[in-house]
Amino acid sequence: TYAPKLILLDISDINCIQDVAKEILNCYGCVDILINNASMKVKGAVQSISLELDKKIMDANYFGPVTLTKAILPNMISRRTGQIVLINSIQGKIGIPFRAAYAASKHAAVGFFDCLRAEMEEFDISVSTVNPAFICSYHRQPALGNWEASIWK
Repeated sequence: TYAPKLILLDISDINCIQDVAKEILNCYGCVDILINNASMKVKGAVQSISLELDKKIMDANYFGPVTLTKAILPNMISRRTGQIVLINSIQGKIGIPFRAAYAASKHAAVGFFDCLRAEMEEFDISVSTVNPAFICSYHRQPALGNWEASIWK
């Protein structure tokens, strides 16, 4: 058995993910199961959400899990075993009003992990996507007109 080790990671900070993955692999040698379960969302009309915030949502919900998965994947492939799970959202399958950036990022993630599943079959690596319906998550109430503060985490 291993003593638990807390490693902090901001999944939207793509630049630090490689270092965190190396730290994990150096500590434990391998990752048997990778569960991508971080998300960020914002509620608002398309014309009210800045392109900068759209990019932040895409970084957290698409590029974050993709970057972490790509950092861990070579180790799994070399061992010819592993399991990768994406906890996504039903909005990765259908979009609803006032969630365009979130739905787009979740659609992209489903597409990537569906393709990954097909590619990893030859290495006996299982790839799953879980798309739950609405869940209760942490939310900061924004000041009027402050869309940046209406991010859900």
